[in-house]
This record gives sequence, structure tokens and C-alpha cells, in this order.
Amino acid sequence: MQKYEGYKFGFKESLVGVQFLFVAFGALVLVPLLTGLDANVALFTAGAGTLLFQLITRKNVPPIFLASSFAFIAPISFGVKEWGIAATMGGLVFAGLFYVVLSFIVRVKGENFLHKMLPPVIVGPVIMTIGLILSPAAVNMAMGKNVTAYTQNEAMLVAGVSLVATILVMMLGRGMFRLIPILCGILVGYITSYFFGMIDFAPIMDAPWFKTPAFKTPVFELDPILYMVPIAIAPAIEHIGDMLAISNVTKENFLKNPGLKNTLLGDGIATSFAACFGGPPNTTYSEVTGAVSITKAYNPAIMTWTAITAIVLAFVGKLGAVLSTIPAPVIGGIMLLLFGIIASVGMETLVKHHVDLANPRNMIIVALIFVFAIGGMVLDFGVVSFSGIGLGAIVGIVLNLLLPRAKHYEGY
Repeated sequence: MQKYEGYKFGFKESLVGVQFLFVAFGALVLVPLLTGLDANVALFTAGAGTLLFQLITRKNVPPIFLASSFAFIAPISFGVKEWGIAATMGGLVFAGLFYVVLSFIVRVKGENFLHKMLPPVIVGPVIMTIGLILSPAAVNMAMGKNVTAYTQNEAMLVAGVSLVATILVMMLGRGMFRLIPILCGILVGYITSYFFGMIDFAPIMDAPWFKTPAFKTPVFELDPILYMVPIAIAPAIEHIGDMLAISNVTKENFLKNPGLKNTLLGDGIATSFAACFGGPPNTTYSEVTGAVSITKAYNPAIMTWTAITAIVLAFVGKLGAVLSTIPAPVIGGIMLLLFGIIASVGMETLVKHHVDLANPRNMIIVALIFVFAIGGMVLDFGVVSFSGIGLGAIVGIVLNLLLPRAKHYEGY
């Protein structure tokens, strides 16, 4: 399969599709493990969301897989604590609908509208705040805080082993191994934690082989809805970047056909669908795009099989039980790296687009996004309040619209 030739369904594609789920698996299950959602539900909604995406882009389906979005880890964790899972899912339904609205705006006004409303000077800092806000949670997990089953030194040792294993695979891995550093880090950390007696295998023994995932029905409340919608800005921009990446890999312009208007629509509906069942928001997975690049497996039918495999595994009760036994320091060690990488991606956005921070206008926008997003400030208007990443994004958009551009500065 040396070039993109459209959708062709066959047995060979099924074998490759199963392998691609292996590539996505580590990141896919990390989001529910960190936020208190059900990992089996996340598997189901990733698979079903990918199939919905393919249905919407059926005229020219990109070979991509949709699964749990890291951008929503902090908002989901806060939402579950503040309003409960059901109300948080209600907010995420509307976050997906925000994508849908963007897709219709693109349909009417064209793609340049998004770039004008969300330039790199906004997108970069917003992505950076996602990683920076999450970093204390990673440190707490790596240190085993609030856990009495093992010592802090044991927790940090296990976290360190998980972190080092992930880094080594990321830097030295070859072929498909280079695409699964998270999964390798989890496996090495899990084995290490076993020797420290951190794992209780009772849940695995007691779990049935077949079990319906713990689906949740959303409840719609104004506060979580208004909290979640602005946060969708960052993954929406990430979606555009991933569409560019898969277009470059396959030499097929998916921004033109099926077009950003349809891929954003598919991503948004997949996210809203996931939230309707209690799953995390979906996003396009760069790991799988990397696997497509390495294997030259451009047939989108492969992702159909990846999605079907995810749905089947969602009903394996013992898989969910195994995931529930992973000690927090294992996940925390890997998160130390991944949350830092998220912040670095935001920094790369500023650098790659040559955002001039000597320009007072740009400096003001970046500075205030950081302060409003990370500083813990809350703007309460009675009926609604804004805080965190969402508040930072809104401040950035408003400043970008209101601040005058200096005549001697062009572009960004």
C-alpha cells in the first residue's frame, strides 16, 4: 500500500487495524485512568467515534483514529469534582457541538476565518497552560501522595523507572516501538511495582470476561457547559494540524476533500457522542498518524478495523480490571514527561509561526493568557463564571480583537 487509493475493506486491513489499536492504546486509556472515567467506555467511544467520523467524511475518508483527548484531562478532573460525572459529560456534549459550529462557520466563511480568530499567539499559550496546569497532578501521583499502601520513596522509584523506560523507548525505539513509548512505560512500571507489592490482583480474579461498560447519561447544567466550551479551542486547532499532517503523509489534500468543514464536523459529533455515553472527548491521534507514515498503510479501512477492535475490547471485563490495578506512581511517572511535552508543543507553536514577543501586543496577549489560566482567577457573572484554561482562551481572543496592531509590526 504505497499510496492513498481510497477505502478498500479486506482481511489484510483487519490485521493491520488491530496493530494500530496497540499503538493508540496507552494514550487512549490514560485519560480515563487520570480523570476517574471508565477505561472500557473510553475504548467503546473511541471506536464508535471513529466510525462516525468515517461516515461523515465518507466521500474521501482520511486514515485517522479518534480517541481520548489530553487537552480535557484537567477540565474533566475539575468538572467531576465540582459537578459530578453526569454534569461534566453534559458540558462535554456542548464542547463537541462547538466543533460542529466551527465546521459550519468554515463552510460559510472558509478556513482563513479560524486562523484569524485563533492565531498562533493565542493557540500556543493556551496549549502551554494545559500542560502547566496538569503538572502538579503528575507530581502528586509520582510521589504517591494520599496513598498509605506504600512509601513515598517506593512511589518515586516506580515513577522514575516508568519515566526512564518511556524516555528510552521514545529516543532509542525503532519502527513500531517508537510509537508506543507510553505503553512500554506502563508495562515496565507495572512489573516494577509488582515487586514492591503495590498491585492487588483481586479485582482481576473477580471480574467477569464479558461486562457491559459503565455508561453514563449526561445531565445538562449551565456552569459546566460554559466552562467546557472555550476549552475546545485548543483541540480544534490540534485537529487542523493533524489534518495537515495526514495530508502530508498520504500526499492527499484532506483539507480540500472532504474538507475541514467535514472533518471538524466529524470530530465534533464523535466528541458529543462520546460524552453521551460517559466517555472522554475524542481527538485525532498523532501516534496513529505516525504509524501510518511508517507502515505506508494508507487505506482508511484499516481504521475501521481499529475502531471495531476497540469496541469489542470495551466489553472485556477483565481488561478494565487490569487497568484499574495500575498504581498511581506508574501513571504519574509517565505524566511528568507527557504534560511537559504538551507545554512544549505550545511553545513550538509560537516558535514555528515566528511569533515576535518583542512586539508589546503579542507579549500582553501571551502574558495575560498565562496569568488568567494558571493563576486561579475566577470571573463570576452571577449566572455564569469562567476560570482556568477556558478563561485564558477567552481573554486571548478578546485581547486579539481589541488591541491595536502597531504599524511597524507585520504578521504575528
